[in-house]
Amino acid sequence: MKISRRAERIEPFYVMEVAKAASALAREVARTPTPMIFLNIGEPDFTAPPLVQEAAIKAVRDGLTHYTQATGLVELRERISHWYLTRFNVTVPAERIVVTAGASAALQLACLTLIEAGDEILMPDPSYPCNRHFVSAAEGTAVLIPTSAAERFQLSASQVAAAWNPKTQGVLLASPSNPTGTSIDPDEMRRIHEVVAHKGGITLVDEIYLGLSFEARYGQTALALGEDVISINSFSKYFNMTGWRLGWLVVPLALGPVVERLAQNLFICPSTISQYAALACFEAESLAEYERRRAEFKARRDYFIPALKALGLNVPVPPDGAFYAWADCSAVCAKLGIKDSWDLAFEIMHQAHVAVTPGRDFGVADSHDFIRFSTANSMAQLQEAIARLKIFLETTK
Repeated sequence: MKISRRAERIEPFYVMEVAKAASALAREVARTPTPMIFLNIGEPDFTAPPLVQEAAIKAVRDGLTHYTQATGLVELRERISHWYLTRFNVTVPAERIVVTAGASAALQLACLTLIEAGDEILMPDPSYPCNRHFVSAAEGTAVLIPTSAAERFQLSASQVAAAWNPKTQGVLLASPSNPTGTSIDPDEMRRIHEVVAHKGGITLVDEIYLGLSFEARYGQTALALGEDVISINSFSKYFNMTGWRLGWLVVPLALGPVVERLAQNLFICPSTISQYAALACFEAESLAEYERRRAEFKARRDYFIPALKALGLNVPVPPDGAFYAWADCSAVCAKLGIKDSWDLAFEIMHQAHVAVTPGRDFGVADSHDFIRFSTANSMAQLQEAIARLKIFLETTK
């Protein structure tokens, strides 16, 4: 059977490959004194709050399980619109919002709407691997531009201007970012958008960790820059609904009918039950709980980053959002005689029973020198992980 070249271009999602290995080992060590601690997957340990769970149950009991329109429930789009206004002081009409089957569907719809075969999209290195694969699946080419700690591991306007060529169609940014947890400074985001707009390109911004920003300066949406900015968002991270597979896309009004047409054919509609449940995300009780959890994520960050540094795993740019630590492990690898972060991750997994993610997925420039830790686990688990890492580093020869 012939496999399409499109499919062949898509590399494995190494985060999940490592996760499979960690899960297999976890079964072996489950009854030992050191069961596996998972700091590899970016999934909140919190579940959906009570009101959200109750809303889902009520939807099933009331028979609210049929198709919705492809763009999602009007009431849900209106509540998302109101959230932008009250949380970020930005007016985003509900007509610009398309509810999707997770942020993944939003990215796919955006890429299929805007990218032609041969188009190039500029992205930072490091960045989330699936984003560049969405570009590739749309027959475009993701052009990774190496970044550094000095740039917060984000693109700058000068880099975008320098890399732009006749094939460039736009940029795909993420703020806050996976794997670094860093955001683009608002002034720099504005300058990037100005460069892109001057070139007649598109500004796509992955904002799925937006609500989890810990600092007011970075806790802003790029949608404030203008109606031509396209934002991808999700109920998975801030709203703690990962397995519910629900997200949204904000597009200019003129693109709405095009995106809707694609959504009708590709997805029919997002999960109806998840949509009715998500309505309860915006109740005052739920929003208060989300803010309490955001404070907990910040407390975990404030403990974990200094603890890593004390072990020789420096985090060059402290994350200002999300729940990741992008740690430079080059000195540790050199000290232990280990080749790179891929081998180090498996050593840590097997010896310390702590699952972490090597940098391989996230870029090609310096990713082999970095490990990504997820701080989405409990404080107790983070403290135990640090204790095990300390023993591992002291005893490994």
